[in-house]
Amino acid sequence: MKNLKEREEVIEYSIKLNTTNLSPLRSGNISVRGIEDGIEGFFITPSGKKYESLKPEDIVFLSLTEEKDFLSWFNSGKNPSSEWRFHQDIYKNKWEAKAIVHAHSPHATAVSTHGKSIPPFHYMIALAGGENIRCSEYATFGTHELSMNMIKALKDRKACLMSNHGQVAFGENLSKAFELAQEVENICYQYIIALKMGEPKNLSLAEMKKILEKVKNYKSS
Repeated sequence: MKNLKEREEVIEYSIKLNTTNLSPLRSGNISVRGIEDGIEGFFITPSGKKYESLKPEDIVFLSLTEEKDFLSWFNSGKNPSSEWRFHQDIYKNKWEAKAIVHAHSPHATAVSTHGKSIPPFHYMIALAGGENIRCSEYATFGTHELSMNMIKALKDRKACLMSNHGQVAFGENLSKAFELAQEVENICYQYIIALKMGEPKNLSLAEMKKILEKVKNYKSS
């Protein structure tokens, strides 16, 4: 089978969405950038299938040109994740994105229902790329409007919350994208706890700029 490595990697991390409790049941989706038959695009989880039952042939390849994909779906008989559009738009707008993890992780989803950014109450916020983690405005799932809202929230960022929906993170490979999604979930968990005691004290913009410089080469131990 073509691009077996990429397909198996998508399956591996899709299963991890469930086993790590990052995203329950069929929620969330995974993709990785790739090339098939000389066409640049990405491999993404299919619609409506349990992750534990996925096989390499279930993983759908989509080009970065939307119009070419409808014929491909028809011929293959496979439907990509209903969220394929924002994956495509992130890859088209973020050259550095090589893999994307979208999760309905419990704490990130809870925070997203308030529709506000997470302020710099903890220096680990910087792992997402800036002095806060933005929350994109709400739009119906699978729509172009949702994609555009997310692209705006991801300006100079590698992760964001999605209002009343969940979170998305990208990275230079699936391992790093998945780890960032886990970090975002943990930050949201800590933020919820902090809010129970009142509004937390935030780090200054000057301090966050220092931290952003330090985490450019940050590697988890």
